[in-house]
Amino acid sequence: MSIRLSMVSHGQARLANQFLQDLAGTPEVNELVVTENIPDAPLLPPAGMTVRAWHNPSPMGFARNHNQAFEGCEQAFYCVANPDIRLLTNPFPGLLAAMQDPAVGLVAPLVLGSTGQPEDNARRFPTPWNLAQKLAGMSDGRYHLTPQSDARPVEWVAGMFLLFRAQAFRDVGGFDAKFHLYYEDVDICARLWKSGWKVMCDPGVTVVHEAQRASRHNFRYMRWHAASMARYFGKHLGRLPLV
Repeated sequence: MSIRLSMVSHGQARLANQFLQDLAGTPEVNELVVTENIPDAPLLPPAGMTVRAWHNPSPMGFARNHNQAFEGCEQAFYCVANPDIRLLTNPFPGLLAAMQDPAVGLVAPLVLGSTGQPEDNARRFPTPWNLAQKLAGMSDGRYHLTPQSDARPVEWVAGMFLLFRAQAFRDVGGFDAKFHLYYEDVDICARLWKSGWKVMCDPGVTVVHEAQRASRHNFRYMRWHAASMARYFGKHLGRLPLV
C-alpha cells in the first residue's frame, strides 16, 4: 500500500529535517512532497525516496499547500504531516490496518506531547455550547484516549498528522482553501462524515508533537482563528452527525 506524504515548512528546517529523517524508517511512503512556504534552510529528505519540492513565491495557507501537494496523486493513501512531528516508531502499518474497512476515509494516531502525555487531537465537533463550556473551564470536547486502546470513530481529528484514503480526499474536494488557517481539519472531517466516510483515531499508534505555540497570542493568528470559526459555523452548525 503506497502513500504520498505532504509536509510544509514555514522556516522550520531544524524540526522539518528531524521529521524527514524519521521517514527513512517508513517504507510505505513512496513519494514525499516538501513545500517551503517561506525561504528556508536546506531541507534534507531521506536518501532513496521520490521527492517533489515546492518553493512558494508567496506564503499560502494550510489548505492550499496540502491541496497543491495532492495534485496528481496516484497513491492509494495521502498523509498530511506537520514538520514538528517525530516518529518514534513507524505509524503506518497500524494506521493502514484501520483502512481495511473500506468506509474509513481518514485515520489519525494518538498524538503525544514531548513529555509523553496524550494531546487533544481527537475531539467532538465544536458548537457554541461546548465552546462556552471550554471557556468556563469545563469539558473541552476531547475524547479521553490512552495509548494502546482500540481504534474508534471520532468526530474530528487535528491536522498535525492525518492519513487519508486518497479517494476520500478526492471525493470531498480536499481541504476548503477559504480557511486560511484553523478549522480546515474540523471542516474536512465534517464533510467526510456527511459524504459517508468514517473518521477514526487509533490510540494504539502514536506520534510525538513538538508543538510550537507562540502564535496563540499573535493578533493576526487570533483574527484568522475567529474568521475560520465563523466560516465553519456558517457551513455546518446544526447539520452534523453525532458520532
